[in-house]
Amino acid sequence: MPRLVLLRHGQSQWNLENRFTGWVDVDLTDQGEAEARKGGTLIAEAGFIPAVMFTSVLKRARRTGDLALAAAGLKDVPIVRDWRLNERHYGGLTGLNKAETTEKHGEDQVRIWRRSYDVPPPPMETDHAHSFADDPLYEGQAIPETESLKTTLDRVLPYWDAEIAPRLSAGEDVLIVAHGNSLRAIVKHLFAVPDDRIVGVEIPTGNPLEIDLDSDLVPTDARYLDTGRAAELPPLPEKQA
Repeated sequence: MPRLVLLRHGQSQWNLENRFTGWVDVDLTDQGEAEARKGGTLIAEAGFIPAVMFTSVLKRARRTGDLALAAAGLKDVPIVRDWRLNERHYGGLTGLNKAETTEKHGEDQVRIWRRSYDVPPPPMETDHAHSFADDPLYEGQAIPETESLKTTLDRVLPYWDAEIAPRLSAGEDVLIVAHGNSLRAIVKHLFAVPDDRIVGVEIPTGNPLEIDLDSDLVPTDARYLDTGRAAELPPLPEKQA
């Protein structure tokens, strides 16, 4: 049966600065690089050898994947990068300090933008300092102006169905290195997490989540490889009769 490992990128510079990052292409901190390497070491210790690695197009995920593979001694794993595995687009909040945004708009409003399932932040204006309208990474794509977790899932799931699930169904082990919200979307789909509970699912940086799947790609077991800093997993879905 196939195995899937989900790895959230290591700490980024804007994680450290407590800013809404979204699609801004910031790099890893020294701590983030160390988290990526440790993730790779844990993958090697688990005997996990992926047939393919999927990542987003953002540097923090790409570099995490590269560092993890190198630390695991995996040199020939094919890599597929796609913007549909990007972090959630934070719209007009992009680049803002989270604490300052809370002071300006109030804790309740910011909590709704950050943690509700289907309420997006305000859209990004065309003259925003971090506009992606002319970014060559997204040339020819109909990119959003903002996203909720729901609309993040709406773009991740078709990519999962078209590109990732067929590899798993063919019996291949797969590594996905992406972001808190794009990975949360995959976890919601696999574990059938209700809308009102998925926003509370936390995926720690740099800690590989290994998931055993059956032939229908339903999880049969799951574990964080760094047991010393594991987050709580959602319950396994009940097998349909």
